[in-house]
Amino acid sequence: MRRLLAVAALFALVMGGAAAAAGAPAAEPSGDRAAYSAVGWGKCDSPALRERKAECGFVSVPLDYAHPGGKHIKLAVSRIKHTVPDGEYQGVMLVNPGGPGGSGLILSVLGEFVPDGAGAAYDWIGFDPRGVGSSEPVLACDGDYTGYNRPPYVPTSAAIEKAWLKRAKGYAAACARSGGELLKHLRTVDSVQDMDSIRATLGADKINYYGFSYGTYLGQVYATRYPDRVGRMVLDGNVDPSRVWYDANLDQDIAFDRNMKIYFRWLAKYHSVYHLGRTGEAVEKLFYREQHRLIAKPAAGVIGPDEFTDVFLQAGYYVFGWETVASAFSAWVNDRDAQPLKSLFDEGNPQEEGADNGYAIYLAVQCTDVKWPASWSTWRADNWRVHRKAPFETWGNAWFNAPCLNWPAKAGNPVAVTGRKVPPILLISETLDAATPFSGSLEVRKRFPRSALVEGVGGTTHAGSLFGNACVDDTIADYLATGKLPKRVKANTSDKRCEPLPQPTPSAAASKRAESVNPLSRMELQKLIAAR
Repeated sequence: MRRLLAVAALFALVMGGAAAAAGAPAAEPSGDRAAYSAVGWGKCDSPALRERKAECGFVSVPLDYAHPGGKHIKLAVSRIKHTVPDGEYQGVMLVNPGGPGGSGLILSVLGEFVPDGAGAAYDWIGFDPRGVGSSEPVLACDGDYTGYNRPPYVPTSAAIEKAWLKRAKGYAAACARSGGELLKHLRTVDSVQDMDSIRATLGADKINYYGFSYGTYLGQVYATRYPDRVGRMVLDGNVDPSRVWYDANLDQDIAFDRNMKIYFRWLAKYHSVYHLGRTGEAVEKLFYREQHRLIAKPAAGVIGPDEFTDVFLQAGYYVFGWETVASAFSAWVNDRDAQPLKSLFDEGNPQEEGADNGYAIYLAVQCTDVKWPASWSTWRADNWRVHRKAPFETWGNAWFNAPCLNWPAKAGNPVAVTGRKVPPILLISETLDAATPFSGSLEVRKRFPRSALVEGVGGTTHAGSLFGNACVDDTIADYLATGKLPKRVKANTSDKRCEPLPQPTPSAAASKRAESVNPLSRMELQKLIAAR
């Protein structure tokens, strides 16, 4: 959940740059049947969207839905219209990339990636959630927060722990200064109400929805609150609604540690290419040895143990980019060339004003959706307990979330997710997804009794649908075209089993390449992942 999922950056990278809304601000919705023209559609700034004849604009929504006549904010939206005859039109399809904090404006292009033209019957609607990207206002607090010169993640001394707590408190204070009233209205339920405002503004009785990662939780909550307004819904990389959000992060720590061991075994399999060790255990020891050395002497003067971990974390999310991370690791170990590591870190961690927008929104949502433990002693005990079993990511994840200890907005109560009245929906997950563990998809399947779950058996990729896995993608196409789902089985398991997205097979030249790939660092929440 902390990263956005793969698709948005993928499209930004493949098709040319970030998207931004253009055109006149929308008039406020005049009712549940507001016309399309209320959006004030105009040209998009993104070349990728313009090439596809997309339209962009804004939807006006209340800052506080308890006071709909009060201050309004603007949501940036994009639309790529259906290309089938109007008689075959199946309605609007909203898309959310996850995060929370992910910019989804570019994702109106997603329909063209659905096999067999099954996406052509929908108007695909990308949008930037409140506070994100091209929506207005935008939340950003400190663009340098996850840059260089941070204390080591693992608090092996009281001084390190104190330094991190001070930094986290300072970030929360910076958000208090910059966020104002917006901070009080950034819960999942606010974005769910925004989704319904988009539906009403577009004049649709129902929405279809495609959500990735945290976007699956948005879909779950929308369906719980508005079951009669749900058409077809695809949820890929499912958040466990019983674990939001403190417990979910501890679950991630264990899952990422497991996936890194899988990655280290893959590196060992290609020792002849990367020269990093002949067994997974040997590569893992090498990783931690190099990480420890970087405490005293950072690579290129700036890549310390934190930055080193951040670069590798992408490999726990996706099989995409495995080769590039491997090449950077090999260049450092074998040639003491730090530039590939630095390039990967810099690409994923822009350090400039506004660069922390995704991270700020992530915190604003998760810190206020539900109460986190108020006592640092609870955090300390839990993270040391998990760290002993799963050292790769645990403390990095703890400090990533630590501003919630002092977050300057009151936390609410999570929605009791239920799908008993919801039409048939499609769930997708790979078995070893670390960001949203498979147990979450089973829990969602249980709560949505008319759903069906497709499993990429044994795969480690997070929210990777429409990335070329025919077994998964053809199932999506069938569902979007006709509503057909795999037959639901009686057991607490998946309903259809597919091969996962494959691990890459590097060539002998791979270790010398330095392709640019998005390494999904913690501040990458609105860029999502690498290339297709």
